[in-house]
Amino acid sequence: MFTSLRATENFHIVLWLLKDLCWVMIWKPLGLALFVPTLAWAIWIAWRLRSDTCELLHGLAVVCWIMANGLWMITEFWFAEEHRILAAPLFVLGLALVAWYYMIIQPRSRRVKQA
Repeated sequence: MFTSLRATENFHIVLWLLKDLCWVMIWKPLGLALFVPTLAWAIWIAWRLRSDTCELLHGLAVVCWIMANGLWMITEFWFAEEHRILAAPLFVLGLALVAWYYMIIQPRSRRVKQA
């Protein structure tokens, strides 16, 4: 369908923006409906990036971000606002993935290249 990974990522941004527009406009069914392909697209992109550890971990961080974002949206739509805290662990997991890359993998890779 798309000629490049970049085109796939660009379309993913469109899905994400549409989902967030639904959230802001309080269009509950459409927001929930758009959450599903937005998350699926992010997972597919991360899968395609699996050959490069840096890109994979950033892709997985995006997956965590969208899952957290979607959970936050769902709790605002159908539950008490204080339940949005349930999204925090997913945000933390996304941060942990990129922190692991920058604090562990990248420095280790540099040491190996210098040796």
